[in-house]
Order: sequence, then structure tokens, then C-alpha cells
Amino acid sequence: MRHGPFRRFRRVSAALAASLALLAAPGAKAQSLLRDAEIEHALGMVAAPVLQSSGLGRGAVRFLVVGDRSLNAFVGDQQHIFLHSGLILKLDSPDELQGVMAHELAHITNGHVARRMTNLRSASQAARLGLVLALAAAVAGGADAGVGVAAGTQSAAMRRFFAHTRAEETAADLTAARTMAGAGIDPEAMLRVLEIFRGQEALSSSLQDPYVLTHPLTRDRIRAIKGQAAALGDRARPAPAETRYWYARATTKLSAFLRNPSWTLRRFDRADRGEIATLARAIAYHRMPKPDEAIRHADGLIRARPNDPYYHELKGQILLESGRAGPAITSYSRAARLAPNEPLILAGLGRAQLAGGQARAALESLTRARARDPHDPVMLRDLAVAYARTGDNGMASVATAERYAVMGRLEDAAIHAKRASGLVPRGSPGWLRAQDVLGAAKQAARK
Repeated sequence: MRHGPFRRFRRVSAALAASLALLAAPGAKAQSLLRDAEIEHALGMVAAPVLQSSGLGRGAVRFLVVGDRSLNAFVGDQQHIFLHSGLILKLDSPDELQGVMAHELAHITNGHVARRMTNLRSASQAARLGLVLALAAAVAGGADAGVGVAAGTQSAAMRRFFAHTRAEETAADLTAARTMAGAGIDPEAMLRVLEIFRGQEALSSSLQDPYVLTHPLTRDRIRAIKGQAAALGDRARPAPAETRYWYARATTKLSAFLRNPSWTLRRFDRADRGEIATLARAIAYHRMPKPDEAIRHADGLIRARPNDPYYHELKGQILLESGRAGPAITSYSRAARLAPNEPLILAGLGRAQLAGGQARAALESLTRARARDPHDPVMLRDLAVAYARTGDNGMASVATAERYAVMGRLEDAAIHAKRASGLVPRGSPGWLRAQDVLGAAKQAARK
């Protein structure tokens, strides 16, 4: 986690990109979109049973983390669901997290998202660029928690966009209860989540957690879930070991990067030499920073799971951020061989190669990363540097224009896109990408 591999996004639907005007409201409160390959993989593993039971299928929806201590979750579009880090860390068990996931998935399967999107059919240029990934509007260079972030927005307009009616919420609850029962998960886990918010509706809107503003809570909802759970009968069974394992990895890594390192170290007994405790210590020591201790614990993780790409990536990050570019390249290269299609790892490899003076190798790695995820501003920054160091100033300007576009700085993006248009061959892929940026900038200026 470069000040973390927490970053990045994939191409989004036209409907989601069309929400640009709602999400980029002036004066909106900045938030962060936390991206990490390991955490997103782990969330996908936790979600797998409810995805299968919902009929969507494993991998059909991506679960992404918003860096916010408040308690919230919402659907971005039919392929993206957002979970606030505060909510993830507040929950106590995998089935509670699965209850949140099942509820948000129900908004997709019940058609609520499709209906909400019907009036958002503009911004085709923005859609091609992926300017809005439900939250992204700007990029912060780092975070106090030590996590690389892509900043976004939260506003009254966004709350209205993501809010559902009470009827939709009730329908989603009932669908989610059936989904959980079908997956062998106790639907009453949903009730434990709702209990967290009991009493919130009595507070003023400025004091309520965002979940209450976008997911209106009533006694009727709680009563309906209890009735549905009773009607479905006791179909629960203990969470599979694999689900518990990936839940522990996701929550431990998220907690270790967001909470004080001293707290993280106190959380585990000194005698605990298990994998999860070792993961927490590696991150805590990295953030203190005590790189030698962090590397020692990362090596312990790799000995336990030598073919786990995320542990090699973690070691690569620790090495890179402690100024050891050469060994970092080795670790990232191993991670990339184990997960050749993971753009976050490829981008990390490219960054390490740049730090190690291997500009051409970095250009290859970063180009591969961009092909799989063209909307990561950190990767685009590194890609521009790689192009410049290899003498291709035209493509450096293209990558810079795209980076500013993803950040929401369309005036700056247009400047670099115009420069690129005069440096790259007319009609080439780079020239066409520059025209996309110019088109998006013109469209935004008309609004």
C-alpha cells in the first residue's frame, strides 16, 4: 500500500459517469476512495456467496472502499458498490458485512439502480474517460493514515442521487434476507447491522450518519426483516473458513493502515505468531516507520504463502517506500508474475522501476496497467514520467491530460490535451485520447 496500493478504478457505465454534475458540486466535502488489490479481492471473496445466491454471479459486482469514518454503503451503478471504511471496521463478523452487501445487491437485482439512472444519459465523453467513478473528482497526494487516496466528493446532491425510497429499502431488505438464506447465512445478521443505527433518526440531519440519510430506517423495516427471517426458518450454518479468512485479511489490513500503529501492535498478543497478526505487525512497523521489522514480518507472510501476490506486493511497497528500489523491483516483479492481470500491482512495479532508473521497463509495466485500468491518476502520473524519460513528450502530454481529467481539473486537462494534439500523429491512438479529453472539457464548460 503506497501510502498504499489503495487507489484506482475501472471503466464505468455511461449512466454512472453521467452523475458528474451531481458529484462534483462546488464546496462539496472531500472524501477519499481507497484502493487496494488485496482488500478488494478479499471483499470479493466475502461477497461470493451472496453474489451467487442473488443470481448475479461471482465477480459481477466490485466492492470498493470509501475512506470515511462515518457509517455508510451505497450502490454506484450495476457493477460497483461502495462501503465506507468506518462501516467495515464497525461490523463484527463476516455475516454482518454480507448483510450489507446483500442489501445493496438487492437494489441492483430489484431494478432500483436502473430506474434511478434513466434520466442520466448525457456525458458520453466523460463516460469514455471514466471521469467519475462514483466519487472521484480530485486526487490527494497522500493521507495521514498512510494510504494513497483518490479524493472524491460528498454533498447533498450526491445524497439525493444515491438515496432510495422507503418502499425500495423495504423491498431490498426482503430480497436481501432471501439472498442470505439462500446462501446459508442467517438473515438476522442484518438486524445486528440496523441496531447500530437505532436512535439515529432522532438526531438532526447534520449529526446523522450518511446511511440514515440514504437508507431511511424505521421500526417497520426492522419488523419486516424479523418476519422474513422467521418465515425463512433456520437455514444458517457457520461461515466457511475461507470466508472468515478473507474477512480477517480485509479488515486487518484496512485497520492497520487507518489506525495508529501502536494500537495495532497492542491489539494482538505478543505470543500470537499467526498469519493475521503477522500481517498487522508488518503494516504497523512499516508505518512507524521501522522498515527492517516490517520486512522481517513481510518475509514471514511470504514463507507461509509463497505464491500469494499480495504479500509480495506488500513487501515491495515497504522496500520502495524505505528507499530500496532494487529489491522493491524484485518483489513487485514476483507479485506481477503471480497476478499478471492485476493493474494495481503492475502500476506498483512501474513505480519501482522508475525509482530504480529503469524507464523503458517502467513504461512497459505502466502501459500494461493502463490497458487494464485507465483511470488511476497515480499510474497516469507515473506513465507521463516514463514517457518523458524515454523521449516521447507527446504521449507524456496525453497521459498528463488524462490524469488531470480524472482529477476533475478539466481546464488543466485541456491545456495538456491541446499540447499533445500538436505532438502526436493525427489519427493515432494518443491523438484520439487527447480529443476525448478536449471533448469532455468542452462539454463540462457548457454546463
